[in-house]
Amino acid sequence: MNQSVSPSEILQRVEIVRADITTLAVDAIVNAANETLLGGGGVDGAIHRAAGPALLEACRRLPEIAKDVRCPTGEARITEGFGLPARYVIHTVGPVWRGGGKGESTLLAAAYRNSLTLAAEQGLRSIAFPAISTGVFGYPVDAAADIAAAEVAWAVERWQGLDQVFLVAYNAQVAQALASALARRAK
Repeated sequence: MNQSVSPSEILQRVEIVRADITTLAVDAIVNAANETLLGGGGVDGAIHRAAGPALLEACRRLPEIAKDVRCPTGEARITEGFGLPARYVIHTVGPVWRGGGKGESTLLAAAYRNSLTLAAEQGLRSIAFPAISTGVFGYPVDAAADIAAAEVAWAVERWQGLDQVFLVAYNAQVAQALASALARRAK
C-alpha cells in the first residue's frame, strides 16, 4: 500500500544500532546467508548458534531449487526464530563483490527489497538487518549503506504497518556509513 511518508517519519521508523543482532526482540532478524542456508561464518554463523540446531533443521527442510541452493542471491526465505528473541529469521543472500560490474548493486538491492517484501507479506511490524554483503563478501561499506537506506526508505514509504526497521552495524565505520546514507535519503 502506497503511503505518503515524510522524511522525518522515515527517520522515526528507521534506527541505526550497534548491537548483536541475535539479541534483538523484533518480529524478524535478517540473516546474511549463503545460498545453501546451512550456516556459515560471520552473522550467519552467529544467528545459527544463537537460534540452536532447530534453525539448521528448518533450513534443511526448505527445498533446493538447484544443487545446494535453497536461496539464490538476491532472494529471501523465512523460518521461525527458534532460540532467538526474534520470532522469525528472514534469510537472504547478498552478492559477493566482484568490482561492481557484475550486477552486484541490483542483487544487493533485491536482497533488501525481497526481505522487506516478505516481512510485509507476513504482517511483520519490526525487522533488523545486518550490513548485508559488507563482511567476507567484500561489498564496499559506503555503497552498501546507500543501497540499504534506499530500500528501507522504499519499504517505509509503502507499508505503514512496518513500524520499526533496525539497521545493525558491526562497527563504527558501518554505523557512520548507514547514518550518512539514511540522512541523505531523508532529505
